[in-house]
Amino acid sequence: MNAVIEKYKSLAEITAQMRLAALQDEWDLLVELEEQSSAQVAELRVMDLTPIDEATRLEKVVLIKKILADDAAIRNKMEPWMAQLQRIMDSARSENLLQKAYTGTGY
Repeated sequence: MNAVIEKYKSLAEITAQMRLAALQDEWDLLVELEEQSSAQVAELRVMDLTPIDEATRLEKVVLIKKILADDAAIRNKMEPWMAQLQRIMDSARSENLLQKAYTGTGY
């Protein structure tokens, strides 16, 4: 039981660090922490199959809510950047298609 809660606490700490990294535009650190987070989640999928008592369940719920709040904050920080990146990629793609159209038809 304690191992599962400790794993959730560890994941909550990592997502808190991810949130801070996103707020500080530390994208390389965010990527590293995301890898750690993914590894923690994979371990939890295996560990978190056993029944738990009510007190442990309540502690788990609190940790999950914190993890989800950090995740939402990270997404809120990244969404405008991702939208801008998508516009840049779409523009480059359109430019590439136009260039191919003109060079492919002999212009």
